[in-house]
Order: sequence, then C-alpha cells, then structure tokens
Amino acid sequence: MKNPFSKKPKGPKKPLTVEQKISRRNFISFGSFVVLSGAAYGGWKALYNAPIEPRTVTAGAIKPLRRALNKTELVFRRFFSNNNLVKTYPKEMAAKNVRHNSDIGVGGTVDVQKWQLQVQKQSGEVLNIGIDDLKKLPKTEIVFDFKCVEGWDQISYWGGVKFSDFITHYKLDDQTKLDYVGMETPDKKYYVGIDMPSAMHPQTLLAYEVNEKPLPQNHGAPLRLIIPVKYGIKNLKRIGSISFSNKRPRDYWAEKGYDYYSGL
Repeated sequence: MKNPFSKKPKGPKKPLTVEQKISRRNFISFGSFVVLSGAAYGGWKALYNAPIEPRTVTAGAIKPLRRALNKTELVFRRFFSNNNLVKTYPKEMAAKNVRHNSDIGVGGTVDVQKWQLQVQKQSGEVLNIGIDDLKKLPKTEIVFDFKCVEGWDQISYWGGVKFSDFITHYKLDDQTKLDYVGMETPDKKYYVGIDMPSAMHPQTLLAYEVNEKPLPQNHGAPLRLIIPVKYGIKNLKRIGSISFSNKRPRDYWAEKGYDYYSGL
C-alpha cells in the first residue's frame, strides 16, 4: 500500500516559456525601480527637511550639504600644492573685452592717488600702502582661464604684484604662519576669506592692470585679487584691507550657502 504522505519523485524542471521569462524580468526590473525610487525619495525628503546650518561665517546651506562641502575642502587641501600651476596662454589669446559679473563693493569711483591699502597685522599694527608703492615692486603677469561658478570661463590677461612678493617685501612672513587671509572692499560690502596656502600660491596676484592697462572701475580699480586656483567669487575687486587670522574670515558668498573653499 502506498504511503499517502510520501513525496513524489521530482522530475526535470519544465523550462520557462519566453513569456514567463519576460514576465519575471519585468517583475524584477519593476521591483528594483520601486525600491530605488523609494530610497531616492526618502533621501530627497530627508535633505529637504534637514535644518539649515547655524549662521556663522557660513550660512544658507542645509546642514548635510555644508558638512559635505567642508569634508571636500579637507580633501582638496590635503592634496593642494604650490607646484600645481594653472595652465597659462599666450597674450594674443586673452579677451579684449574682459567680462565682469557684479558691482558689489565697487560702486562709484575711487581717487586712485588717495587710495590706500590697509594691511592689518594680527598684533594690531596697520600698514597703509599706496598704489605707487605697489608698482615699485617686481611686476608679474599671467594669462589664464578665469572661471566663474555660473559656468562660464574666459581667458584674461592680468598684471600686478605676486602676493608672496608683497608678503616678503613688507616683512609679513610671520603672518603667513596663520591659517587665513581676509580681504574686504573699502565700503565693507564685499569680502572674502582665503586659506593661506592658496593665497601664497605663486600665481596669486594683487593685480593693478588688465590687458596692460590700469584696472577700470568695474574691475576693481585700483587693486584687485587675481587667484587662479579659485573660482571668480574669490577674486575680490577693489581691495581696501587685508588681514590675517587663524579663524575663517567672513566671506560674502559663503554666507549665502556657497562653498567657502571654492577651489578649482
């Protein structure tokens, strides 16, 4: 007598039909799409509802984004080297009409002969330097591809004093042991913070010329920062003061949610 609970011997599996294979693949694909879409939506919702960072020298970004930007800065700074120079070009390739984006901090005109750069040492001592004093220092020129965070770029031709030469001439070497350089326009409306290694990069200039002519007002006459290893938002026009610090100086665009480092 046969045992009613005994298992039936297994025979060879019946191969799936084409329709069954397609249905299985569609099911797996759809299931994966649902899972991934759910994860993406969950991640987006978490970011959307994340709190805004507390207002300090940076502001305006959600906390996870600012953490990511700060981590990225650490990576960039770890591999930064003054031996890494930006590509330069022949003068003939420079734009004749140099683009500018913003007039924040450069409204009105400046009497170039009365203008003075205030250099504030950490000790409290202040140096006052005129444009003619700067022009007595060795002149350096650079033709490079100026890049904007908005996505455009333009080859431009600048002349001025290497920031490192400026530091040496005015015996400010002890200030370079600090972490940051702060620069502001005379009216205090535009300001940037630069990490010291980038400020001391051999291609960083205190520029007083563009296309071999004195800077026009809209490009920051009489003196502006040209720092090729940074995006344009760090290239401060019409420098009024320079200071040195171990803390991040205030930065106009970082206060509005942008990357503080803004390196290329």
